[in-house]
Amino acid sequence: MNLLEKISTSLEVLSEWSGRIAAWLVLLLVSVVVYDVLNRVIFRNGSVALQELEWHLFAIIFLVGSAYTLKHNAHVRLELFYQHFSIRTRAWIDLLGTLFFLLPLCLVIISSAWPFIYNAYHFGEGSPDPGGLPYRFLIKSVIPLGFLLLLLQGVAMIAQKIQVLMPGHGQADQENKLENGGDQS
Repeated sequence: MNLLEKISTSLEVLSEWSGRIAAWLVLLLVSVVVYDVLNRVIFRNGSVALQELEWHLFAIIFLVGSAYTLKHNAHVRLELFYQHFSIRTRAWIDLLGTLFFLLPLCLVIISSAWPFIYNAYHFGEGSPDPGGLPYRFLIKSVIPLGFLLLLLQGVAMIAQKIQVLMPGHGQADQENKLENGGDQS
């Protein structure tokens, strides 16, 4: 196993774990929503804290699950053209897109989130609604965590795409032979 494979494999373990955490949080979110709805319908007792917990859980699921989504290529993409490109062309698009768009965006969000979190902690920010959740800095702390996981999955993608573009990569080499008029043997 070469260095790029080791980097990619070890970083993707984090993405898999983030996906598992997101999956369990979905189950927790469904449970909280069911409890909240039953509590409101049967006992006519609503809770601002439960409603805020629902959207906090949704935000955590989205942020923590984004790296897993990227790893499994389940993110939003314009497939109209992409699917018709060769493996090498797709590797170049993914590599350049990750280098010039994904990683810089992650770095900007991670760096700009810290003052946001610090202010929430420093001023003891909580819910503006009576009965809402306190400690708003906790939910805000998930923002850089989610984007760090996404950034690390981006690094894993870069390692993978470099491998695809390197000479000697079986599938890409076969495709190049076919594109250049070579036979399949």
